[in-house]
Amino acid sequence: MLSLVIPVYRNEENLDRLLLELCGLRERLAEELEVVFVVDGSPDRCLEILQQKLPTMPLRSRLVSLSRNFGSFSAVLAGLNEGRGDYFAVLAADLQEPPELVLQFHEVLRSKSADIVFGFRTKRSDPWFSELTSTLFWLIYRKLVVKEMPKGGVDVFACSKEVRDHVLRFREVNTNLIALLFWLGFRRHYIGYERASRREGKSAWTLGKKLQYCLNSIFNFTDLPIRLLLVTGTLGTMIAVVAGFVVLLARLRGEVPVPGYTVIVLAVLFFGGLITLGLGILGQYLWLSLQNVRSRPNYLIAESEVYGQPSEWNADAAAHGARRRAQGDSY
Repeated sequence: MLSLVIPVYRNEENLDRLLLELCGLRERLAEELEVVFVVDGSPDRCLEILQQKLPTMPLRSRLVSLSRNFGSFSAVLAGLNEGRGDYFAVLAADLQEPPELVLQFHEVLRSKSADIVFGFRTKRSDPWFSELTSTLFWLIYRKLVVKEMPKGGVDVFACSKEVRDHVLRFREVNTNLIALLFWLGFRRHYIGYERASRREGKSAWTLGKKLQYCLNSIFNFTDLPIRLLLVTGTLGTMIAVVAGFVVLLARLRGEVPVPGYTVIVLAVLFFGGLITLGLGILGQYLWLSLQNVRSRPNYLIAESEVYGQPSEWNADAAAHGARRRAQGDSY
């Protein structure tokens, strides 16, 4: 069975189309399909709509509601933990990634030729500013952090149950799930696709969330900012020492009767900015360390329901729910 995880946040307007696509996907899939919807504290009617429609749909599904908005990666982790399949795939609810990708993912995993399948963008139909910033981010990230990352970046993936189990052992917060999958290793396969334009609603992926994603992706997987700060500080100190000797020598020879105001101001500004930058970088690493030391869960489950399952699946869901409650309903 394939468990398809779909995080849901502000997707009220396209849920009808999503459910129709999933019914068509179920008919085309060679094996059983289980769809795990994870409502990530969505402020609209997503949870209410799914609670109304899923009992009437010819889909084997699970509806998980988180206690608040924890972010897309936490929602995906919740779905991976709740799924009962032999293979797992992730798809965005806005359908900008073609559902047919799931069929291709499943075929690769069934053939045992790979343990992780990544979908990477070959073309995208987004606003020019969003496309520009995304291209620059993935270019820098690919060059400096995860060199195996495809040029277009990765948003969707599929994996075996073994890989899923390894992912769930991680207890990191504010991390990048895609980068974790690359860190794991295993056999990989890549499938390119064209990202479609958004047909309904407005994306909740704001500039602020993109910046936070960028910082978490960098600071969780490389010490490059620290090394750049070290190199910059070393070069700045060397320049300051050389400049100090030059000024001192000129002073002893009587060539500088009065210390230069410009030199002093520039030195103060340069080293003041460098120190501030260094404190910000160190503070980011310390904050991430504090978050992980606290060991707070990545998400909390408010409620979970199972739909379209035969009796044996309901029994399995009840047993799984009991285990989850014993663990605190969280990851």
